[in-house]
Parts: sequence; C-alpha cells; structure tokens
Amino acid sequence: MTNPRCPITGEPAVRNVQWIEAEDLITWWEHIFGAPARPCFGENKFLGLWESPTGLYFFDPMIEGDREFYSKFHARLLKRNFLTRESIRKEFERAARWIAPGDRVLDVGCGFASFRSVVEQAYYVGLDPNFAWDNHVEGVVDQTLQDHLIDNAGTYDAVCAFQVIEHVASPATLLRDMLQAARPGGLLIIGVPHVPSALTRIPNFLLNAPPNHLTWWTPKALAAIAERQGAVVESIEQVPWGKNDSLIYWMERCAPIRCRDIHYKRAWSWYAAALISYLGGQLAFKMRGVPETTDEGGGLFMVARRHGA
Repeated sequence: MTNPRCPITGEPAVRNVQWIEAEDLITWWEHIFGAPARPCFGENKFLGLWESPTGLYFFDPMIEGDREFYSKFHARLLKRNFLTRESIRKEFERAARWIAPGDRVLDVGCGFASFRSVVEQAYYVGLDPNFAWDNHVEGVVDQTLQDHLIDNAGTYDAVCAFQVIEHVASPATLLRDMLQAARPGGLLIIGVPHVPSALTRIPNFLLNAPPNHLTWWTPKALAAIAERQGAVVESIEQVPWGKNDSLIYWMERCAPIRCRDIHYKRAWSWYAAALISYLGGQLAFKMRGVPETTDEGGGLFMVARRHGA
C-alpha cells in the first residue's frame, strides 16, 4: 500500500508505527469517559499511526471529535477534576512575555478562556464553539475561526492556539487561517503535545488518541508547518511541567509498561499497566506535586511571526 501523506508537508510517511482497531478506541472512550465516539469513526475499521519525515506522528484517517463527543468528554473531565475553569498552563506564562498591554489577542480553541487572566492588559477575544455552546463562558465567542475572519482578518497582534492544532484533521489549514487573523508582523503562538514524551509512553493512553489527539509533534514539525505557511519562526522551546499536567509525568513514571513503537494494545497486561499508571500517578502527584526536572517537559511552544512590517 502507499503510505499516507503528512498533513503538514504532503510528503509520504516514512513508516507505519502501528495499526489500531477502531472498535477498541470506541469501546474505551465509551466505558472510560462516557464519550460517544462511534459516530466520529463512521465506517472506518482500522487506523494507522504513522511517522512523517519531520518526525510528526499522525493518525490516518484523521478522525475529529464532534460536538457531542466533546460535550460528554469535557463534562467527565470536569467531574473528575482533570479539567478546571482556572487552569493556568506554563505555556500561558511564556506567551504573556510576547504580548504588550493594549495588544489585540485572539485565543483560538480557548476553552474556559483561562489565558485571559494572564494577559489582563490586552484586548482579549476567545473562540471556542464547543465550550461556548455548553458552558456559556463570558467573553468567549460561539464562532468558528473562518467565520470570525470575515470581519476580523488582519486585525490581531497575537493569535494563539494552546493545545488545539493536535485536535484537527487539517492543522495546516488552521495555521493558515490563524495567520490571516494576524496583522502583518503579528505573532502566531502555538502550544502542542510532543513525541517522544511522557504522554506517548503511557500504555493505552486514550487522551492521546483519536478522536481527541490526531497528531503528536516535534520541533522540526512545528518549524515546517510555520515556514510552509510563510511565517518566520522566532522561537521553539520545551514547556516545563505545571500543576495542570504533572499528573501525566507521574503516570509515566509509575507505568510498569512504557511504550516505544506500540502505544495501544488489546491485552489484559496493558489494561492493568494503564490502571496502575493512573492510580500510582495520582498518589505520586498528591505526595510530590509538580516535578522539578529538566526532562522534555509537558509540551512544545512556538512563536512565529507573520511577514510584514
């Protein structure tokens, strides 16, 4: 068979990492999070996890979650305190260093608009149809980015997407639209999950699978997607662990199985390893909190600039 093409460069994938049965993911989403994933998968029976020449890992086909899936998924995360309305990510603090008082800031896929509290002196607009529709967050517009561009193209000093582009089937299209929202010389600020990382070493880690995460990123992949859309990369760096994601760090440390080329497997030993990882990680996080480490951290952070004065 012909290898699928990388969603950011169009080049053929260099290798298949593994095959996954769609029914396994559907079952796990329904039983663990109560999230109805079956309509998202349609008639697809298998998914491939592939590696591109940039090191990007991507699933094929690229299956996005729909509004019903995310409504139930986010509700369960809130109930279990995995997601909070006041969550301040480490990448927010890094992004704030690039934003001046009075700057116009667009936060794409903003969730509960937690970033707004970090840039209080800026003019903030949040976009997130899924969250706005379910949670009525003040200041968050129930509008897609493409609809927002009709009246607001080229008007923002900084356009941000924190842990967003890994959720979409066409990250290159999203980044192109974000650049259109920025003024000439304006900033594009991106935060993504990366590979290799603790996130990719936890066995059967469902949050990192479709229809939630469709791509796992590398610095080379981030640079490629920015440069191919005509942006100038200012900085790409690793983000240290924070309070909101340190559970993942401890889960990986407590996992009796650590993934390499196989990440999802239908086996009782893997189910047990995932449970031990979660329970052990919860205990370790309560006892030790945010880790003080210089390892690869909780994600990647990129700042790029749209061409122009």
